[in-house]
Amino acid sequence: MLDVPIAGLTLLLLALIALSAFFSGTETALMSVNRDRLRHFAREGSRGARAAERLLERPDRLVGLILICNNLINTAAASIVTLICVEMGGLLGVAIGVALFTVVLIVFGEVAPKTVGALHPERLALPAALVYEMMLKVLQPVVWAINLLAGSVLRLLGVSRDRERAASLSHDELRTVVAESSTVIPHRHQRMLMSILDLERMNVEDIMVPRTEIAGLDLTDDWDDLLAQLRDSRHTRIPVHEGGLDHLVGILHMKKVARLLARGELNREQLRALARGREPYYVPEGTTLNEQLLQFQQQRRRLAFVVDEYGDVLGLVTLEDLLEEIVGEFTSDTSALHKDVLREPGGTFVVNAAASVRALNRRMGWTLPTSGPRTLNGLIVEYLETIPEPGTSLRLADYAIDILQTGENAVRTVRLHRIDEEAARPTSERAV
Repeated sequence: MLDVPIAGLTLLLLALIALSAFFSGTETALMSVNRDRLRHFAREGSRGARAAERLLERPDRLVGLILICNNLINTAAASIVTLICVEMGGLLGVAIGVALFTVVLIVFGEVAPKTVGALHPERLALPAALVYEMMLKVLQPVVWAINLLAGSVLRLLGVSRDRERAASLSHDELRTVVAESSTVIPHRHQRMLMSILDLERMNVEDIMVPRTEIAGLDLTDDWDDLLAQLRDSRHTRIPVHEGGLDHLVGILHMKKVARLLARGELNREQLRALARGREPYYVPEGTTLNEQLLQFQQQRRRLAFVVDEYGDVLGLVTLEDLLEEIVGEFTSDTSALHKDVLREPGGTFVVNAAASVRALNRRMGWTLPTSGPRTLNGLIVEYLETIPEPGTSLRLADYAIDILQTGENAVRTVRLHRIDEEAARPTSERAV
């Protein structure tokens, strides 16, 4: 006969199951808690967060402590179940009782608390960390001995716990983390982070202003034409050359000539001297945007000329163009069309074929292919493998394109509209 009443043993058993649930749930919570949020709470003065940070610095000690306590509790609970069942039903009662206890322990002592710990890690981890710190001080010798024994076994198996793990994420892994954090990071910030990561995949050729579109001053032009260009220029910095962009003189800052221009005191030699005050800055084709951004910062420059292996100028890349790849175009009207796009009635657009595909996609929300040529003209010519005549029509990805103007061995203007896939199907194939 038992000296302790069955009712007392039952209450003790329930207490042990509750303790098992505590250790199971808080273990999952501590291992699932977001380290960045934990660091934030610690900086705000949370004692629980600071304790959790200290515990997670040595997770082997924490896991050892929890496993020791949980196994002792579960073993004691199983023993009590056996005593109760022997008293109430003999050996058959023991078999039935152990089976029922196993189900109860799995549901209420493992699965349910671990699920709660995974769903609400901070709520459980922070107060539990204070409890575990006190327990660790008391049971430190036992935990140390168990970990020493476990470490010896691991070394015999060729596993070293002291081997430093690589903590850094690869570029693609970091992209995955950002892409899957939409519930934590606002969509706009997520898009900017993805754009920053994409800087390593893009180079200056992807965003440069093509050579043919660079607005520069040619010192060999008529002086009246030069003055007209200066007065009408919308740019702060203007490349100055003699006879072509391959013979650059320098970069002219408009503020240096504005006063002389207003007084009518500017002459050709002064213009040349002012332009030479800022030498042109060249970067090789293939330079990644990430590297170019660092170079702009180090060189204290805002624009650079992209050159090929022969030193010929291919285009111009500016700091503004680069930043627009991260934050979008700088404009006060977010609904404004791209500068090379004219909207027509009926949902069609007249587009300058020399426009950058990436810029059109970013500004207009289109999905034109970006893996090939960098301009719309390039896409069309690559697809048709010839310079098309005006009136030619084609389908490019999900867009119907009509050639409006061509000239100088290039497509100049096109009409574009998105194809409605449902409307494009034969009647018999449309969804009913």
